Amino acid sequence: MSNATSTDLYEVTMAQSYLSEGMTRSATFSLFVRILPPDRGFLVCAGLDSVLDFLSAYRVDADDVDVFASVLGRQPEDLAPLLGLEFRGEVRAVPEGHIEPPRVEITAPLPQAQLVETYVLNQLNHQTSVASKCARCVLAADGHPVVDFSLRRTHGIEAGHQAARLGAMVGFAGTSNVAAAHSEGLTAVGTMAHSYIEAFGTEEDAFRAFARSHPGPVTFLVDTYDTVRGVATAARVLRDLGLGPGCAIRLDSGDLGALAVQARTILDAADLWETRIVASGGLDEFAVDSLVRSEAPIDTYAVGTRIGVCADAPYLDSAYKLVEYDSRPVMKLSSAKVTAPGRKQVFRRPGYADLIALVDEQPPPDGVPLLESVMREGQRVSERAELDTARRRFMTDLAALPPGARTIRAPAAPKAELSGHLSSLVVDVRRYIEKNLMGDAHGAV
Repeated sequence: MSNATSTDLYEVTMAQSYLSEGMTRSATFSLFVRILPPDRGFLVCAGLDSVLDFLSAYRVDADDVDVFASVLGRQPEDLAPLLGLEFRGEVRAVPEGHIEPPRVEITAPLPQAQLVETYVLNQLNHQTSVASKCARCVLAADGHPVVDFSLRRTHGIEAGHQAARLGAMVGFAGTSNVAAAHSEGLTAVGTMAHSYIEAFGTEEDAFRAFARSHPGPVTFLVDTYDTVRGVATAARVLRDLGLGPGCAIRLDSGDLGALAVQARTILDAADLWETRIVASGGLDEFAVDSLVRSEAPIDTYAVGTRIGVCADAPYLDSAYKLVEYDSRPVMKLSSAKVTAPGRKQVFRRPGYADLIALVDEQPPPDGVPLLESVMREGQRVSERAELDTARRRFMTDLAALPPGARTIRAPAAPKAELSGHLSSLVVDVRRYIEKNLMGDAHGAV
């Protein structure tokens, strides 16, 4: 069984109906974000590589048809038109790493474009949400290293792997995730748990045993019992063993700012000026921002749970809507969910004053097109994107991002506008729908 069954049921029933009705002409669906989540001045586009992997391998096989038939309470032969269906369409998208709400346009025979909706939304929603929160942590840290400790709390192992990769894409210095570090070429980081300390007779016994097993640098967790005493014990062991340079202590609870000040005093008094202080324990960009602004002497921030699950904004208000079928532009008129018809392009202008235009419009003099052709006839146009490439895109866009969008609290997101041609098409299609498709509702002929 392939990933074809990783979909919502209505995708299957609609595709089956399209095939039965002979509706297999070219359709374009546009994926976009209606509104940014609260406290977001920008989004980092992510997840496109996962989408392209899925689409390039998409095929409905006999096992998939059996599953569809089973959940519908029908015979497999009733779903036979779906058998062997593959994705052979075109994808135009904003590449990973760009600071831009995800925008993807998929053009394919209508049943194909419909069936892949759920998976495409799933990957882009999750990965964009996490990448954007990670990016805000990097901004909040203001040059201090940030590392990923999220794996144990993410919603699944795959989500944890994605969080590690996305953190690296926007500037994280490392991850505790061993598999992700190995496969993505990331720096693996880690310390010890409170259980390790508790397993020994004393904190000092635990620290010395750990140092014997690991030649260093080492990081000692100091808040199992009494944090200030733990720091003093760690300082004594580090001095005795000559392990100061490159080593660290980790604070994981309590008033991290005040404890960091006390810890720094103790370490400096022991001539351990190069021993770093790592802070963890429920941190996110808001907590990191507060600690940095208070000038807490923290060297590295380890973020986990709140980042891996994107706790304050765990979803995007995104949509995947039909905008053209058989060369006919279409749109939705539902209250607060109106869509714009036609295939599109987005032009990036200075100051992030993006212009959303029709696909065949010429760019404005100061505009650069963001949507690129990334798949044709179901095959990638180019090789799989490298993490370094996405990271460079992000850093380039970040450098140009307006200051108001970069702030952690009450950011001001740049606003996009519609081109004149697209605005005119919206009016024309709306008039056509109201005249020809909504006559009864308006009391018209």
